[in-house]
Amino acid sequence: MKMSDSYRLSPQGTTQVGETKRLHHWKFYILYSTFAFLTALLVFAWDVSLQAQEEPYLTVTGPCGLSFPQDHGAHPGHRTEWWYYTGNLHSQGGREFGFQLTFFRRQISPPGAEKGWPRPASAWRTQQVFVAHAALSDVSGKGFYHAEHISREMPGLAGASQQDGVTEVYLKNWACRLAGNEHSLDAQADHFGFKLGLTSLKRPVPHGDRGYSKKGTAPERASCYYSMTRLAAEGVVSLGGISFPVEGTAWMDHEFSSTPLEPDLAGWDWFSLQLSNNTELMIYLLRRKDGSLHQASSGTLVEASGKSLHLARNAIQVEVLDHWQSPRSGATYPSGWHLRIPTAQLDLHLHTRLSDQELQTPATTDITYWEGSVAATGTLAGTTVTGKGYVELTGYAGTMAERL
Repeated sequence: MKMSDSYRLSPQGTTQVGETKRLHHWKFYILYSTFAFLTALLVFAWDVSLQAQEEPYLTVTGPCGLSFPQDHGAHPGHRTEWWYYTGNLHSQGGREFGFQLTFFRRQISPPGAEKGWPRPASAWRTQQVFVAHAALSDVSGKGFYHAEHISREMPGLAGASQQDGVTEVYLKNWACRLAGNEHSLDAQADHFGFKLGLTSLKRPVPHGDRGYSKKGTAPERASCYYSMTRLAAEGVVSLGGISFPVEGTAWMDHEFSSTPLEPDLAGWDWFSLQLSNNTELMIYLLRRKDGSLHQASSGTLVEASGKSLHLARNAIQVEVLDHWQSPRSGATYPSGWHLRIPTAQLDLHLHTRLSDQELQTPATTDITYWEGSVAATGTLAGTTVTGKGYVELTGYAGTMAERL
């Protein structure tokens, strides 16, 4: 007789079957618990292993040692980077325009995180996201147009590359290309666009201490930052189906960092000016939430020869003379300034060339800011000068602290 038959026939067999089932249940519970524990331990060990493979984002704590054309390219490992073009143009018929084209690179995981990716990794897996903003100010026609794009990094879709000293940054059908002293820009949106060739008339200008541009109190609250302060521009602006051959002057900023603004900072006011005597001026003012200016605010004055002079916070005097309130965001922005650099004998009055140059970017950065064309008049070392430029105003429609 088989044992299984005795369990069915014996009166005690019912009890034995129940005890056997409970015994099996306990064995299963112990095995399951052991498996769950070992699985959790394995997952924990895997997570610790991945964290060990990750490295902190690269930080900027001193002079950047910038070298060109290499540093025109991307700097992965740093969390945030941008290539920023602005300029003022005019057509042969005298129509005035301003333009902006900016490419942002944002790294979304620290260096080393890719070591934990599945193998083979998907072609769509990346650490980089690219954002671009384009804007056209029709100063003569009193219109303002802007557009935005966003994409993960992927060949043919978005990215930054450098080969044989030539840097290309692109996002969908927008692109900039840097080859020696020649730059090209191409941005075509639904209702406006521009295609421009730019020629640098001066060497790159590192800001701060050899490119080390402080943005806060701690040494790592800083960026590597340089500008091409005067580029001759020519090309075509399209608006409403009409093409305008144009020429003018442009400015390019390139900056990379890993640390956001300090928590007590609301935003910044950035000025780039190109004056009629072939000098240029960059100033950024870091605004605290209480309205005061952080001591890390600074600037650079570039002489006609290309020689640059660093301007510390106490060398810069700025008085706001006028304001404009956005009918969309409700934010109130400065719209007129009296700017003085006593040590350089510079005294300028600035005004916006078009009041409404506010960008709202819900599809990309979700930041609302004012960026637009300005005009300047005044004196430098006792000589009358005029000029044009661009101003960026952030943090007036919501604080920028801990965002970029």
